[in-house]
Amino acid sequence: MTVVSAKSYVEHRNEAYWVEGTRISLDSIVYAFRDGSSPETIVQSFPLLTLEQVYGAIAFYLANRAEIDAYLEAEEAEFNATPQPLQSTDPALYNKLIAAKARKQQVKS
Repeated sequence: MTVVSAKSYVEHRNEAYWVEGTRISLDSIVYAFRDGSSPETIVQSFPLLTLEQVYGAIAFYLANRAEIDAYLEAEEAEFNATPQPLQSTDPALYNKLIAAKARKQQVKS
């Protein structure tokens, strides 16, 4: 009988989570999953990933949901606290993008 060992699908490097062996962030997979995308749809958005990798990343997220949700919230807070280049180079466009983001969040609520 062949013994099968567990695979790892997510790695922590450079203070972030990544699909193992790729430059695709776990964040990308989680946000798509939270927005209701199926694993098959996520693979279409990230053709470098296999369906197995996407399912593995989703399983990792679900097994560590509280920690990953806290990590994502901290990342969003840090991003929101950092001045964005567009904010100073094109304030009108920046304000439109912020308003669109706010509308999208209201629709989810």
